[in-house]
Amino acid sequence: MQMSATNPLPSRKFLPGLIVLSLVSIGHAHGGEPGPFESAISGTKWILDTRLRSEDVEQAGIANDATATTLRARLGLETGKAWNTSLLIEGEAVVPLEDNYRPDPLDSYHSAYPVVADPESYAINRFQLVNTSLPGTTLTLGRQRITLDDQRFVGNVGWRQNEQTFDALRAVNKSFKNLVLDATYLNRVNRVFGEDSPQGTYKGDAVLLNASYQTKIGKLTGFGYLLEFDPVTGVAAAAGDSTSTYGLRFAGEAPAGKVKIAYLASWATQSAAGDNPLSFDLDYATAELTATYRQFGLGAGMEILDGNGTKGFATPLATLHKFQGWADKFLTTPANGIEDAYVNASASLKAVAGLDTLGLVVSYHDYRAEHISADYGSEWNASIAARFKKLAFMLKYADYNEGVLATARDTEKMWMQVEFIW
Repeated sequence: MQMSATNPLPSRKFLPGLIVLSLVSIGHAHGGEPGPFESAISGTKWILDTRLRSEDVEQAGIANDATATTLRARLGLETGKAWNTSLLIEGEAVVPLEDNYRPDPLDSYHSAYPVVADPESYAINRFQLVNTSLPGTTLTLGRQRITLDDQRFVGNVGWRQNEQTFDALRAVNKSFKNLVLDATYLNRVNRVFGEDSPQGTYKGDAVLLNASYQTKIGKLTGFGYLLEFDPVTGVAAAAGDSTSTYGLRFAGEAPAGKVKIAYLASWATQSAAGDNPLSFDLDYATAELTATYRQFGLGAGMEILDGNGTKGFATPLATLHKFQGWADKFLTTPANGIEDAYVNASASLKAVAGLDTLGLVVSYHDYRAEHISADYGSEWNASIAARFKKLAFMLKYADYNEGVLATARDTEKMWMQVEFIW
């Protein structure tokens, strides 16, 4: 983690000190009852998370197909509480077993292969202190995972092998009934491309504000995400992702006879901030309805991200793989914006063929430009996911067909993965 003269977050050279501080804070108590140190040790839980994945990509205009077989392993521990404070340490390794792929768009050595953003990596994934001394409040300091709402604006990009984490101080308050106040200051984003990539780290100053209130018909959320990233040599997106975004979100569900109706609506506005060389005012809007009957669901929605011909609405901290199709063709919003009209069908089954759960999803996306009249193409997605005790299996497919305006090229992707979480 990094530290500047004005930023209070601990850097790597202070990690040993963090450990010492945590041990001091949970120091030995006297008497017959277990002291804070013993309580922290006895309450310690191990973290073990492994995932083996094969990802195959065929993309028009690129000479070779990509085949990426990677093993991701996370190992760590979380202590019990002492003086209302716990310590979590987690290391992560991403090991390529078959590396016929381009792990980073800035990697010129593997440019004859499509991008699969799972580079080899060995790093501290999380290193955080969590304190609950203040009534109704949780404070988290250090390298941590942050996911807000549906992760459309802030997420951990958990689909990729090396997840996105944040060096931050976060405060979450639940003192008032049905109200959650969430505020974060961060000075470093540890991105999925890893420390060896020029675009693997964003540094700067950012504030994430999120307040939600649960009503009888749904949750109303207001948010403000103020991002000012330092320019990065060779990475134009870094300064271009410095933005101020404010918005509202409402999501809930209600019964309609034997059918459950879930609804979602969100709107946001965005302008340039910090060292962003551009000037713009762009909007975001989405609406979605999903009907569920027993184990079966059917939904439809529209998501619109504005563009002005030079810049598209940016969501640089989002879990982007969840949105606009699994082929990941629009991770950066096109300069002319994008309109994504989609339908989803799903089934969630239990106790099938000896499995604990079995889930199936099929979706279709139609992409068009927002700023001009142009067709960006369409995409089919399908997945089968199963769980048996602590093992999870997934088979997943994406087929993108380019449109008249060839912002992206025809692409097919196939994934097979197995995951064990202890």
